[in-house]
Amino acid sequence: MPYLARVRVSLKPAVNDPQGVTIARALKSLGFEGVRSVRAGKYLEVRVDDDDRDTAEAKVREMCQKLLANPVTETFSFELEKL
Repeated sequence: MPYLARVRVSLKPAVNDPQGVTIARALKSLGFEGVRSVRAGKYLEVRVDDDDRDTAEAKVREMCQKLLANPVTETFSFELEKL
């Protein structure tokens, strides 16, 4: 059975985000004065085939822990949808 995992990876709050700082400055230079800060991250879609939801969820969690997110500097969350 196919599943779609929507994975969000973001930097931990204590980690400096130079990309986010650059984006915030650019937004301000474009006239968006209300922007206080920006944190950049990653969004991934992973399609997996598995027999049941629990197994698919466990696989996606393991993918995140081993490759998609750096556990030292990043956190992750995901939603799993049956296709």
